[in-house]
Amino acid sequence: MMNFLQHGLWNMPWWGYVVFTLIVTHITILAVTIFLHRCQAHRALELHPIIQHFFRFWVWLTTGMVTKEWASIHRKHHAFSDKVGDPHSPQVFGIKKVFFEGVELYQEESRNLETLEKYGAGTPDDWMERNIYTKHSKLGISIMLITDFLLFGPIGVTIWAIQMLWIPIFAAGTINGIGHFWGYRNFQNSDYAKNIFPIGILIGGEELHNNHHTFATSAKLSYKWYEFDIGWMWIRIFEICNLAKIKKISPVLREQKSPKLIPDYQTLDAVIKNRYNLMMRYAKSLKQDCIDELAKMQHSIHGKIKWKKVKTLLAKDQDTLTSDEKSMIQRVVAHSQLFHKLFAMRADIGALWQRSHLSREDLLAVLQNWCNKAEVSGIKKLQLFSLRLKASY
Repeated sequence: MMNFLQHGLWNMPWWGYVVFTLIVTHITILAVTIFLHRCQAHRALELHPIIQHFFRFWVWLTTGMVTKEWASIHRKHHAFSDKVGDPHSPQVFGIKKVFFEGVELYQEESRNLETLEKYGAGTPDDWMERNIYTKHSKLGISIMLITDFLLFGPIGVTIWAIQMLWIPIFAAGTINGIGHFWGYRNFQNSDYAKNIFPIGILIGGEELHNNHHTFATSAKLSYKWYEFDIGWMWIRIFEICNLAKIKKISPVLREQKSPKLIPDYQTLDAVIKNRYNLMMRYAKSLKQDCIDELAKMQHSIHGKIKWKKVKTLLAKDQDTLTSDEKSMIQRVVAHSQLFHKLFAMRADIGALWQRSHLSREDLLAVLQNWCNKAEVSGIKKLQLFSLRLKASY
């Protein structure tokens, strides 16, 4: 009896407890990123009923979160990303508030019935959801506490505590907080989402948050060749085992061996689908010209401007620029014909996805005209970019 009270039913060496904790917390992360996030909130994939219900049960058992609440709050987060109305943006509430009190923000929004009604469509609504998972949302974590204690004795309480802290720290704090505050950006999309780290293992691939916000309905969160999304690895395993069906992944920009003489509808579709990728390519292709021009301007313009900032400005859409960024553009174009041309061309190509009232024929004409202007601009890098663009598909 004394041995049971000290070690529970399963006495292991210290590293065994560590391995067990990492396994169960990893399953919890997978349940959140694959089931709650990619499957329920964004419909990026479909899961076999067996694996879907296992994840739903595991979320209830280890976090006490309700599927409809989680999906609703996350969908609202995308609808108002980093603006007033976002339930947990550090740009709205401050990084300290979101990192340390992200759970409180989540709980507060979960009591907003308007959010659940407006953004909760399509989430599970069967007998188990209504009578067990939602009605008794705290019962699961109580069962988990008892189970951990029976298995491991007093150390099981510590394991349970780690399980309870795993999602609040890494999801509510790290992803919702740091993921919109610090990191690197592959794409200059309309919010502040950033990739925290290129290797997404600890948080199931959610570390690649800028990628996700750029292609929200993609089941795959990695984009660059050096990025790794362990959640995507598991989804592919499930797909091979007929336990998952992938509905959508982020578009991949490809290039034909030889460019077309005139852009066609295939080129137009590639440009619109890959707008953020193309705009980053546009900025990077002009790097040396911009650096050289900035060096010439250093004595004629007030305040030093670095290439990194110019690259960001060249990649961003007009309607996402801040007042300070617009002011900086005005400063550089006023002192440089090159920058005047580059930013004008950037604004022109951005019109392709801002002019929703135009027909496909009109949009194609806009693209063809842009390529013509680029190729007679006299700027070699801009001419080369136009040729690469025309080879895109």
